[in-house]
Amino acid sequence: MPDKQRLPSTHLLFLLAAILLGFWSKISGIPLFDLDEGAFSQATIEMVDSGNYLSTTLNGEPRYDKPILIYWLQAAAVKLFGAHEFAFRLPSALCASLWVLLVYGFTYGFTRERRAALLAAGSLALSLMPGLIGHAAIADALLNLLLAAALLDIYRHAVQPSLGKLMRIYLWMGLGFLAKGPIAVALPLVVSLLFFLWQRRPLDWLKAVFNPLGWLMFAAAVLPWAYPLYRQDHGDFFRHFLLEHNLGRYQNTLQGHGGKPWYYLVWLPLIVLPFTALLPAALRRAHRPDPLDGYLLIWFLVVFAFFSFSGTQLPHYLLYGCTPLFILFGRGWRELPARAWVLLPALLLVAVLAALPWILPRIPIPEQRSYESGIVTLAAASFSWLYYALSGAALLALLVLVLRRGTPAWSAVLGGGLAVGALVWFGVVPVVAAAQQEPVRDAARRARELNLPVVSYHTFLPSFSVYRGAVTPNRSPAPGELVFVRLDRLPELQAELGEQVTLVPEFKKGGVALLLRPAAPAQAKTTEPAS
Repeated sequence: MPDKQRLPSTHLLFLLAAILLGFWSKISGIPLFDLDEGAFSQATIEMVDSGNYLSTTLNGEPRYDKPILIYWLQAAAVKLFGAHEFAFRLPSALCASLWVLLVYGFTYGFTRERRAALLAAGSLALSLMPGLIGHAAIADALLNLLLAAALLDIYRHAVQPSLGKLMRIYLWMGLGFLAKGPIAVALPLVVSLLFFLWQRRPLDWLKAVFNPLGWLMFAAAVLPWAYPLYRQDHGDFFRHFLLEHNLGRYQNTLQGHGGKPWYYLVWLPLIVLPFTALLPAALRRAHRPDPLDGYLLIWFLVVFAFFSFSGTQLPHYLLYGCTPLFILFGRGWRELPARAWVLLPALLLVAVLAALPWILPRIPIPEQRSYESGIVTLAAASFSWLYYALSGAALLALLVLVLRRGTPAWSAVLGGGLAVGALVWFGVVPVVAAAQQEPVRDAARRARELNLPVVSYHTFLPSFSVYRGAVTPNRSPAPGELVFVRLDRLPELQAELGEQVTLVPEFKKGGVALLLRPAAPAQAKTTEPAS
């Protein structure tokens, strides 16, 4: 029977715990991760410092990758809390939290079942990929919130049309355009078209799409930024952003990311970990004539098909179509397989993570990959007693959930999500940060102490500029300058400067180094920086 009682206190506590663990744990104190977090954060700092809130730069060069909304939100957080990790990540954590509540409210509104809503929202909050973007100082949590708001309102409008819902849809699309561009408009239009055609209601779709008030709402969201920007740079941003970073990314494989039709077949089970075992039941709902199931599957399949044929592919692109999967997870809570099966992905994942201290030192890395070798070596030395304790606790919790009689599968898999999340955010992420990003942060702090001019050489790790508190040009060092460099770029740098130039080590850790090119010739040449 439909569950119409008020939200139980246990459900409320679980939602709070899932949101705090999934998006808020370790957002302060863990260094910013390159490339993306460093790039967004440094661009925000440069925007605040310059006072130009229409466009962004990165290390002094124009940045055309994303529109402006996420930078405005990060800038507001920086103004309130200062330029540190919490402020840069705050907008993403807030957006991801609202995304979860939006999914909970929508699922309960159309099922009237608290368990369905809790499983839908909990699987979103505790899946690995949503957790990553919810923690990260990037635009994707914001975009996923706005896409979910638009597409869920489209279904509400299809069930019970109203001008208010239609205006909200156009507002969400406008804000989505400010967050990441045309995908925020194209996806709602295509999904709604296919759904209305399936429902044999094409005239209703045309009426909604050609509503002039809707497009006025869209323009009211976009033009206050787009028009003054166009007057400022005569369309330079839009030419680069639309042609290179949208059309160019779809047609060409950039930076070696993807370009294979089977790419998302491989990544989908990993993106929704540890809830992977819920996928078959969710996708089987395609056989049902239910309009909501059909709409959710159309939404997922449009995203899956579109990005499967994209030239540039990244795992988080598929998240644009995973909101409907999480809702389908919830709608199928009664039809889940046995506890042992639904918890198997979590058990396998925790087993692999628990074995990392033994796996990492045995990974063969070519000698020329000194950057990666430095990171892996440092990571292998960063495992502490806490990591082993968390691994053991997660394994024990999962085994208890498997063996305990009377625990329903939907409840067990959510408990497994909490166990995995605790290990990932309090065990794995600190180790990765210590190996990959703490050396960059520490090198930046050392450069700030030395108070000398600094450049980077073929090393795009923009969090270095964030922690140094200054723009870092990318070029060879002049005499008297410091150079920040990845260790695998060091032979190339030395060859460019010549054998007669000595580089004096000031800092080395993990895969990076900070070197000084003395103003006067040195007596001896240093080919490898020391700790």
